[in-house]
Amino acid sequence: MSAVANPATVGDCLRVGAGFSQGDRNWIAEQFATLDARLAGFHADTTELEVSVKDREARGQKVTLECWIAGWPKFVTTSQEEDLHAALNDVRDDLRRRLNDAKTRQEPRNNRHLRDQAAPEGAEEPLLEPGEV
Repeated sequence: MSAVANPATVGDCLRVGAGFSQGDRNWIAEQFATLDARLAGFHADTTELEVSVKDREARGQKVTLECWIAGWPKFVTTSQEEDLHAALNDVRDDLRRRLNDAKTRQEPRNNRHLRDQAAPEGAEEPLLEPGEV
């Protein structure tokens, strides 16, 4: 069960921008459904996604996916794949990677400030695994 009372989902947060119609929204949401697991840690009312395309179906088309989450920097991913389906998958996967990276940077293990605050007094420092510095 998620720790968030009203978890964000693509279906709740997705807006279609320039180059797409409201009729395209459902199949784009289906393409982006794998983002639901990553977005579930955020509140639906503080999360927004917007996908747009410039020069749709032309040789130089550019798909942009923007994500706003309260308290986080704005995430912007783009793709210039010629196939629209491939471009949507590209921006979706890139956003998932960026969200994972940002979340990892905020976890105590990877953030010295948070790690120092999270460790109770007198607790031993965890042993490093092989390859860690």
